[in-house]
Amino acid sequence: MSSAFDDFELKGHKLENRFVVAPMTRTSADKKGKPTELMGDYYERFAKGGWGVVITEGIYTDQQASQGYENQPGLTDAPQTDAWKEVVERVHKHDCLFIAQLMHAGAQMQHNEYTDEPIAPSAVKPKGEPLSLYGESDGWKEPKAMGETEFDAAMQGIIGAVNRAKEAGFDGIELHAANGYLLNEFLSDHFNQREDQWGGGMAKRLKFVEMVVKAAKSAVDDDFIVGIRVGQITVTDPDYQWPEGEDGMIRIVKGLKEAGVDYIHTTDTSVDRKPFKDGSNNTLAEVVQDFSDIPVIVNGGIDESNYEHIAAHYENGLLAIGKKALANPDLPHRLKKGETIEDLDFAMLQPIATLENEWKWRDEHDKHVK
Repeated sequence: MSSAFDDFELKGHKLENRFVVAPMTRTSADKKGKPTELMGDYYERFAKGGWGVVITEGIYTDQQASQGYENQPGLTDAPQTDAWKEVVERVHKHDCLFIAQLMHAGAQMQHNEYTDEPIAPSAVKPKGEPLSLYGESDGWKEPKAMGETEFDAAMQGIIGAVNRAKEAGFDGIELHAANGYLLNEFLSDHFNQREDQWGGGMAKRLKFVEMVVKAAKSAVDDDFIVGIRVGQITVTDPDYQWPEGEDGMIRIVKGLKEAGVDYIHTTDTSVDRKPFKDGSNNTLAEVVQDFSDIPVIVNGGIDESNYEHIAAHYENGLLAIGKKALANPDLPHRLKKGETIEDLDFAMLQPIATLENEWKWRDEHDKHVK
């Protein structure tokens, strides 16, 4: 049996295997950001399917500038928190660890119920065009460069969401510092062109992220997991790399370790991609493994053909899977039993990647199979 099915301990929580459902945007909450019963069905089916950990889609953190997509779920008030409690209870019935990914959209704001003005480290638009997969948009707006008021609001929102995630019963949170959202924008020399304490070399660009991690850790008990997702690429710029190359990632890993993070979730287009301009042959996950003892969650192109190799290569790692998880919500059970693994049909996510459209596709697919 592959080591992917070995027990794994994460911050005192014992997992029955090393399979993780990667966070995936589904834009299926109600207009007020409350999770729906259909979202409960969605997350519970993964728990039933044998996954050790499920990480939610990105959850917005304040009723100001953090929301990025229409019908995105939030953790900003009591109604949203109470609705999440019901989803958490359903997932926990199946002995599955449930982690809330907390996301501030930053410059990548396609829709926001509370404001028309995005914020970012600097007044710089994202590259490319907004993703129609998550709703129609007229294009990126130029964000407002953050001042003291925006820094305070972002920090207070994130820590408030950390506390509400704890109240809702989640086992931990994951700070979203990848894919071009706000925390990731601080790490980027494209978005972060500041000349003050928050901008410049990687040590300065990392400073706000470190502060958020430390504040989140201080807000919760020791048994509550505080992880972070880190990557270079963005949702509309798959080629972006830090100018510091591998040294930049080493600095990030050491800074996050000092800040007390419980795991680092790395993401790139492929676990085999060599992502650094300086010629390094390491992946982001390998840097975490080589320069710290922090557990790593590896993400990017993991499937039935390579999961055994990846599990063996990352001894202190978990395996986060997205596309194959959508196609096979019971993937761990199927792999263990040697059953057929389906490929993802992207028609499932058209015209918008909502759960309603997925369920319609599944109904039609089941009729066709019968």
